[in-house]
Formats: sequence, structure tokens, C-alpha cells
Amino acid sequence: MTQTTARPAATSPDHDSLPTTAVIGAGISGLTSAKMLLDYGVPVTVFEASDRVGGNWAFGNPNGHSSAYRSLHIDTSKHRLSFKDFPMPQEYPDFPHHTQIKAYLDSYCDAFGIREHIEFQNRVMHAERLPGGGWELLDETGARRHFDFLVVGNGHHWDPRMADFPGEFTGESIHAHHYVDPHDPLDFTHKKILVVGLGNSAADITVELSSRSLQNEVTISTRSSAWIVPKYTGGLPADKYYVTTPYLPLSWQRKFVQKMQFMAGSNPELYGLPAPNHKFFEAHPTQSVELPLRLGSGDVTPKGNVSRLDGRTVHFEDGTSSEFDVIVYATGYNITFPFFDEDFLSAPDNAIPLYKRMFKPGIDDLALVGFAQSTPTLFPFVEAQARLVGAYATGNYRLPDEATMERVILEDQQKYTGHMLDRPRHTQQVDYFIYEHDMRTKEIPTGRKRAQQHGAPLLAGRSRRESVAG
Repeated sequence: MTQTTARPAATSPDHDSLPTTAVIGAGISGLTSAKMLLDYGVPVTVFEASDRVGGNWAFGNPNGHSSAYRSLHIDTSKHRLSFKDFPMPQEYPDFPHHTQIKAYLDSYCDAFGIREHIEFQNRVMHAERLPGGGWELLDETGARRHFDFLVVGNGHHWDPRMADFPGEFTGESIHAHHYVDPHDPLDFTHKKILVVGLGNSAADITVELSSRSLQNEVTISTRSSAWIVPKYTGGLPADKYYVTTPYLPLSWQRKFVQKMQFMAGSNPELYGLPAPNHKFFEAHPTQSVELPLRLGSGDVTPKGNVSRLDGRTVHFEDGTSSEFDVIVYATGYNITFPFFDEDFLSAPDNAIPLYKRMFKPGIDDLALVGFAQSTPTLFPFVEAQARLVGAYATGNYRLPDEATMERVILEDQQKYTGHMLDRPRHTQQVDYFIYEHDMRTKEIPTGRKRAQQHGAPLLAGRSRRESVAG
């Protein structure tokens, strides 16, 4: 399918001195991390609860972690989405279907020999950090496995977060995570449907269910509203024009785009939706070509926030009310680590302060990959994180002291999210271009100097070889 180049020659220490590494998850974060570690000879075991790779992009994934619906196309163009070392096939359309993304990840997995290192249908039931460092993992077979280093890539789009409105709705309710198509898991025909939310999934599902052929009455409700951006500008994918630079203050760049956004027709008030309670780029915009058309054609009724539920009647904050048969909650997801004890590591309200969105201060043998909302692209973002994982595992990167880590966490949080709405959806926001530039030109080179001056991280030697206890 896709041509690739040979692996780089390993520049790491002797194989026996490298840390035995467990990777949780074989979605994009786990695959990229495993690929980078294998490139440099690090012994890797990937634990995957499902019988396939792809995570969220494996439609109908038996592990229940896929939020893909049958008609889903990626919102990021292939030009921005491709891994840097593994381009998407040239014949792919600008915005590939989920089946094509899954095929791409399968091809990536096989091209780099990752699959043979994956234990399918063997989830990690519990992960415990040992007193002297290193990890004991209880897997699905009941075995207790020991590793020096743990990489977590279990994703954050699989644990649905529901809206909490006063009252009770006596019709049917589902979260967008469980939506498949107009006939699964419910019969969405001849129905009065309320979609709560105005993100990309809400827009897609609203458009699909408002087709006149289904004979539904569809209403979309939003608390904060959202700026709606087109997928194409000037005949090209709009995200090809989106580039931020580290050489100008981000606030200046945001103000410039805010001044120019009217040219894209992104103001939701133009289509009858409430005015946003934020400026452009102070919350995630919604990408949709079709939602403005459906609103403008009268196929979708726009509403503000829900005030309360009363049987099948939904009351809105504007004082109006309507009866509905079904509510679809497209209200986001929780960041969840079911294998950790909650008092060890959790993310209440999706807040989890991590150094470079990866490391918890005080836990030097744990890396979390992919736990961010990266604009405008995710795949190259996790690739940038995987580079740091590889450098760290091979002794070519050393973390700063804990006080520095805590300071930088606050600085980065202010840089990336200080201007945004205080919502669980935005706690992990980053700008890909700024983040990748920082990692490539500053963080990894500086960490390499720390390793040269103060010694490599002491990841290896704790269990020396992956072992099975009991």
C-alpha cells in the first residue's frame, strides 16, 4: 500500500541495558510509541484488549473503545494527518473514510514489524508501580508481568461524558459514542430528535439524521455555541492554510485570525445558532460543510442550552419547550485509566497536569502518550511524543528536576489553554506546530545535554528482563 524506508541504524546502548517496556493500547499512540522504541532496539510488549489494532479508528471495535460511526470521515485532511515517516497513500481522498484510516494503521503496523510484539485480547487489568521502581502488570490471563518502563496509550475518546440536566427524560437517550447509523442502535426514522452538543460528531450526526428521506424532526442544542469552519477554502483543504509560528506571540496570531474569520462565514449566528460565549480560537471550532446548509434549509432547528427535562418534554433556556422521542448526547469524553488505582493517577474533570503532556513529576518510569487535543492534527503530534519516548528509553534524554517540571507544566498550560473556555474539553489543548517545534529544537536537545551531564535515566536494571511472577 504505502512505501516506507528502512529503519535507522540503532544508536542506543547494548540491548541488555535497555528497559523492558510495556505499552498499553494498540491505537495510534501505542503503535507510534512501539514503532519508535523498536527502531532503537528497546524490548517492547504491547497489550491490546481487542483482537485488532486501530483503537478509535477500528469501527465496531470489540473492546468498545471505538467512537466511529458508519459514515465517519476524518475532519483533518490527509495532508496534515499523515505520519511524517509514513505518508498516506496518494490515492486517498482529502478527507479519508474511517475504513481507510484503519487500513493505513494496519499498513503502518505491518511495515514496521509492530504486530508481532502485540498481545491481542490481553488487556491490562491492573498496573502497580513497585517500591523500587518498575511495574507489575496484572494481565487478562491472570499473569503478573514485570517491566522497567510503562507507556500508556489507551486513548481518551471511549469513556462517554453525559450532560447533567435537571429532571428526567423518559424517551430514548444515547451518547454519540454508541451511535452507528440511522438504524443502529435505535431506529432513527419518523422521530423527533434532539442532539445535544455542537462539536464535530454532533454536527455529523445532526446532518445525517436530518436527511428528509428519514422523515425526522431534528433539533440541535448548544450551551456555548461554536464557530463553524469550512473544510475547504479556495478549493483546498482549509487546514493546509493553518500554520502557527513560534517566532511571533501566539496572542498576535490568534487576534489576526479572529479579525479575518468573518471571511469564512464561521459565525454561527448566521445560521440561527446562539452567539458563541467565546472568541474564535477560545474553544474548539466545529468543522462542517453541511451543517450550515441544513440549518439554512430549515432541516435542523437551532436551540440554546437545555434548562430542564420533564418526561418527553425538553425545556430550553430561551423559555421554549418541545417534545422529543430521542436525545443524542454528543457531549465529549472522560480521560480514564481503568488499570490504575484512582488515588495513584486519575484525571478529574479531565485535568491531568503532565510535563510536556507526557510525564507525571515524581514518576520517572511512566510516559503517557496521546493525551491532548492537538490542533490541527493528532497523528504527527503523537509521533513527536514518541520521539521523546524513544530518546528517554535509550538514555538519550533526561527529565529536569521536579520543581522545573512543575513550573513548566503551569507555563505550558497557560500558553496553550490560558485563553480558552474553562471546560473539560479544553484541558489538554495544544498547538501542534508550537509543540512539535519545542520538542524538536529545545526539549529533546536540552534533555540530551542533561543526560550527558548528569547521567541517563535509571530505567533499566530493575527487572532486567520482562518476567512473569507467580
